[in-house]
Amino acid sequence: MSGDELDYVKAAFDSNWIAPLGPNVDAFEEELSEYVGRRSALALCSGTAALHLALKHAGVEEGDYVLCSSLTFIGSVYPIKYVGAKPVFVDSEPGTWNMSPRALKTALSDLKQKGIFPKAAILVNLYGQTADMNNLIPLCDEYGITVIEDAAESLGATYDGRKSGSFGKFSILSFNGNKVITTSGGGMLLSDDETAIDKTRFWATQARDKAPWYEHSEIGYNYRMSNILAAIGRAQLRHLEARVKARRNIYQRYLTLVDKVEGIAIMPEHPLCYSSMWLTAITIDKKVTGKTPLDVMKTLAEENIESRPVWKPMHLQPVFHDCSYYRHQEDLSFSDLAFERGLCLPSGSSLSEEEQEMIINLIINVIKNP
Repeated sequence: MSGDELDYVKAAFDSNWIAPLGPNVDAFEEELSEYVGRRSALALCSGTAALHLALKHAGVEEGDYVLCSSLTFIGSVYPIKYVGAKPVFVDSEPGTWNMSPRALKTALSDLKQKGIFPKAAILVNLYGQTADMNNLIPLCDEYGITVIEDAAESLGATYDGRKSGSFGKFSILSFNGNKVITTSGGGMLLSDDETAIDKTRFWATQARDKAPWYEHSEIGYNYRMSNILAAIGRAQLRHLEARVKARRNIYQRYLTLVDKVEGIAIMPEHPLCYSSMWLTAITIDKKVTGKTPLDVMKTLAEENIESRPVWKPMHLQPVFHDCSYYRHQEDLSFSDLAFERGLCLPSGSSLSEEEQEMIINLIINVIKNP
């Protein structure tokens, strides 16, 4: 928290706007859509809810297929099951850690031969870095697939001069407590199609028809963001650029690990990307270092320092054991490799240089000492 949040929240209390509507909700939607470069936005209770509504509006139904990155958080995939569709997982590429255009091309060709035509594709921006949209979106367009950009982890990033969250028919953001800016819990659905946002707004507000009484002709959801949470988000948005800068500085300092320890690599930044560096992730090659990510994680935990493995790929999750998966190349599943070797390091905007230096030294010591 920056401290500014209290002013916005107090104004909401003073005006008695507490419910899931109000001037802060309207203003937050307007300010976010303007920042990202979208025509319209809808503030919701979570990024997962935003994905659900995007898939519903895209016409994804029971038995349809939806393409999605395998190397992601499960929140990117659950909404596919909410609408009764089947996920098709696509591997990541080493250059971005995001969906591999090569694997996507293979998937689309193979699915076409089987008579399967996916309705939508969820393109995830992992750990703050935007996927290679210039090569992914044309492939989806070729097959008439609705593109949904999952920018939950990448607000503040850019790709080829465009803000993350500005790609595809829909894009979604998350303001969960661990994101660069937070409303404690919340999300946003964005689109240049204002009619689509109006329709999803209707669904998100219990699908209440225009009538003097509570009339409902469609199934709706209780997905709106409260005016209080939107107040927090508006205050946080004022500090977004500074927080991205702080996290990029943290990433730069972690680069010293690559120079000092053989066998450690860091998630690269694509030449067209300006990553928000939501999380800095490294890989540790056990064949070179003699240590695993869990060895380093254990050492850091002993000093009360939290780190986490890279997301376990979706195609390895028991709940999705029967879903198709397409590798980056025949002899390489990059998602598996990243999970085997990857570790996410402390990357919070308030991490001090002294704290980070201690983390770096601990990592160096655990790897260099038997």
